[in-house]
Amino acid sequence: MGVVRSLSRTALLILLAAGSAAITHSSLDYFFGDEVAAFIIEKLPLPLESVWLAALHVHVIAAALAFPGCLLAQSQTLLRHFPRAHRIIGRVTAVIALGALVPTGFYMALFAKAGLLSSLGFILLGVLMTAALVRGVLAARAGEHVEHRRMMWHVVALMSVAVWSRTLLIIFDRLSVDPDVAYLLSLWVPLLGGVAVVELLFHLPLVSRRDHAPLPRARPAALVVLDHHPRRGT
Repeated sequence: MGVVRSLSRTALLILLAAGSAAITHSSLDYFFGDEVAAFIIEKLPLPLESVWLAALHVHVIAAALAFPGCLLAQSQTLLRHFPRAHRIIGRVTAVIALGALVPTGFYMALFAKAGLLSSLGFILLGVLMTAALVRGVLAARAGEHVEHRRMMWHVVALMSVAVWSRTLLIIFDRLSVDPDVAYLLSLWVPLLGGVAVVELLFHLPLVSRRDHAPLPRARPAALVVLDHHPRRGT
């Protein structure tokens, strides 16, 4: 079972990394395209258009850095053999997310497609990500390994909403679902579903607890790594 869990985790991280790369590649038009990107055109006209465009650019760059950094920090090999690199990646990722990704996301949420429910979804996404990052960092500093891992998996789940959302939009488009309904479902389903899945995995009584054993004292607590199961004795 341990091998299956490890392979499943690795496959998931590779899939999300590929999704992150695809999103970054598709976002290059915001910077280098000869024509205005369709995503920008559908937002116009906007109050303080230059501010919104600046927020979009910062948000895209922050996501292109923070999401891969968060995924890389989940590597058990990195944690076990290069704990210092793990901590550095975790700290840099947290700073980028809290300093750029979340604030610009809050601002852009005010102009989200599909109205109030969409705006509320993106705001909730930012609030949950901020809470998970802060709690995860504090848990790591306190040596609360299980809580740290749980919070950081929540961060992964929340950041991955962008990947699952785009996937669902493609599916809904093929099914000819109303665009506004599809947009709302593609936001709220992975948002709430990701939170539920992480909580479920950390409270399943049937999974092995070995992976949540505390790290050796010689290796400081990590900042951005998680596993799926409670540690021994919790």
